[in-house]
Formats: sequence, structure tokens, C-alpha cells
Amino acid sequence: MLKTITSYGLGVALVSLALCLPVRAEPGETTESVEVGTGVLCDTQAQMERFVALLDGDAMTALRAVNAEENDSNACGVATIAFIRGPEGATARTKAGTYQIMEVLVVGVFVEGAFRAAVPAKFFSARKIDERTA
Repeated sequence: MLKTITSYGLGVALVSLALCLPVRAEPGETTESVEVGTGVLCDTQAQMERFVALLDGDAMTALRAVNAEENDSNACGVATIAFIRGPEGATARTKAGTYQIMEVLVVGVFVEGAFRAAVPAKFFSARKIDERTA
């Protein structure tokens, strides 16, 4: 499924998925936040955990290594997406930093200069976190 997202020739970047845009809810509905960001997405939590474990400053090398291990060139990829953050999973600590693995529900993809609606699909991403105590 990641093939659909990565097949658009999107630029490569490892950026935190951080910009929040609220979605308006109808009366009586709950409000969820749709966020927009560019980052690495993987089909499974295990693949994302492996990506983070391999991350040593070069995201593309780690991404290619995971895809090679999975024998699937589309297991992990980079995309600019509109998403709804799901449950947080494992915390992964490496020499590159500490990352929170999270489930994301992709609802849109940035293609050819504009966002396009997508059939909602679940993927996994990670965001770098600061574990320093105050």
C-alpha cells in the first residue's frame, strides 16, 4: 500500500510530522486533529522500529536497508501526507536519538503541488523526542 504513496516521486526528507490543522466537527461529534507533515512511513510497526534502529544520520540508507531486509522496495518510504495521529507504540532509543513510534491514518497525499484525498490507510511513523528532564 505504501507503493501508492511513494510512487508519486515525492521529495526525500526526514522531518517531524508536526503541523496541526484542526478539523471542524458537526454538533455532537468529537474533534480530531488532522496534521500535515513530511516523513518516513512504514507498513508495519516492526519495520519502523527497524528503520529507527538503523538510523545513523542517513535516513535514506536506513530506509533502503529496511526495504532490502523486507524484500519489498515499498515497505518504507517518504511522503508528505495529511494524517490523523493514532496510538503511540514503542519508544526506540538509538545513538541518533530517542523516537516515539506512532500509528498514523493517512487521509491525504501531497501530489503535484496539491493535497489529494486518499482512501484512509494505516501506516507507522516516528517522531524524535527529547527525553531530557527539567
